[in-house]
Amino acid sequence: MTLRILTSAVLAAGSLTLCAGAMAQASAPAPTPMQGAATQKLAGGDKDFLENAAQAGHAEIEGSKLAETKSANPDVKAFAAQMIKDHTEVGAELDALAARKGYTPPTGPSIVQTAKIKTLGVLSGTHFDKMYASQIGVSAHEDAVKLFQETAGKAEDPDIKAFAAKNAPALEHHLEMARALQQKVEK
Repeated sequence: MTLRILTSAVLAAGSLTLCAGAMAQASAPAPTPMQGAATQKLAGGDKDFLENAAQAGHAEIEGSKLAETKSANPDVKAFAAQMIKDHTEVGAELDALAARKGYTPPTGPSIVQTAKIKTLGVLSGTHFDKMYASQIGVSAHEDAVKLFQETAGKAEDPDIKAFAAKNAPALEHHLEMARALQQKVEK
């Protein structure tokens, strides 16, 4: 019951903060002439992919760093360490790709993802492990797999398409690992 209430609270907080994020984006500074020209060469969907993939990676890293410090479960800690390592490496690749395309990706999770991580941070013990496995493990990787698979098939920029296709299998493996971890912590 507590998990359901916390999940509802996270979703409600995310909805409220999403509105604030949209208003903040409206007042974001205009890109520099050089940056604007380079980014305009990218299709909107390709820019969206770079943004969403960067935010997803940052969310998984931040949530996993939290798991390394809060969890006492060795399986959770091992999964978290692997996620930090793998997502840091892919994040560096994504940053380099984005820079070549003249786009600066976000340097942290989205507002909704940040709210989920903050909610996760107030939990402890098995409640933390279950929520981490569910939200950062399974749910986040389901979203990432879908994002990368769709981009691998539909991206207009060949480099972005290749990046998504190259990294989708690793995310699928992470999802399998996350589902196995979720089964262990649910027992």
